[in-house]
Amino acid sequence: AEQDRAMTIGSSLFLIAVGAILKYAVTKDKWHAINIDTVGLILMIVGAFGLILGLYLTFVRGRPDPSLGEDDAAARRRRSRY
Repeated sequence: AEQDRAMTIGSSLFLIAVGAILKYAVTKDKWHAINIDTVGLILMIVGAFGLILGLYLTFVRGRPDPSLGEDDAAARRRRSRY
């Protein structure tokens, strides 16, 4: 589960970087069929959403519920894996 969250964050950062490159660094000389600025903006928005989701999964859902005992939290983690 921890590795999935790290992949989500890493993939999101990659999408943001590719989107920024397409939006700000690629010229439109040879790309008449699609609007590169729009594609870059869409990739940055999707990347930002994925980054927020990955951070939420890491910091909010990754913590055990303090109202549960230690045994209850461990059992809940085991159940959520399947």
